[in-house]
Amino acid sequence: MLSTVLLFGFTAAAAVTDLLWNKIYNWNTYSGIVAGVALGAAGSAWLAADPAAGTKVQRGLGGPLLGDSLLGLLVCGLALVVCFAIFTGVSGGDVKLVAMMGALMGLEKGIEAMLWTFVLAACFGLIVLVWRVGPLKGTGLAVRRIGSKLRPYWFAPLSEAERELLKSRLFIAPSALAAVVIVRFGLIV
Repeated sequence: MLSTVLLFGFTAAAAVTDLLWNKIYNWNTYSGIVAGVALGAAGSAWLAADPAAGTKVQRGLGGPLLGDSLLGLLVCGLALVVCFAIFTGVSGGDVKLVAMMGALMGLEKGIEAMLWTFVLAACFGLIVLVWRVGPLKGTGLAVRRIGSKLRPYWFAPLSEAERELLKSRLFIAPSALAAVVIVRFGLIV
């Protein structure tokens, strides 16, 4: 229960700051990471003292045990580091946010929430793009962009102004909040 409250609190704070100022603050993500690992350590100590207390998930605190928390932190964090290195729409705050989700949710649920975050962020970005550019013009620009990469002699490359039109902001933190709700409450199985 405590883990869920902290998870929602930290993720909601990140979503608000991301929407208002396009920034996910270190105080938020680092606090969430420390809280996730501390809850995992407390749960592991509790389990060691009372083996009947639970096996994989802490009964009293509601979060993963220490090993699962650390694995979630590491795997989710490294996955986003790779995305950060490859894609321009992912920032350092996004990396720390998803790592925090892994620490508070554990490996399996953290990966599931991370994947839902990607899907939702792509959908939100596409919605904003279609709203801003329009469906027909957006589709035409996308076809030209892809075509100029695959068949450079068949399609004219996009101008700088046209490329700017196709850039859409990814809403990672609000998507992460929605993903946490989906995963934590098992809304989509």
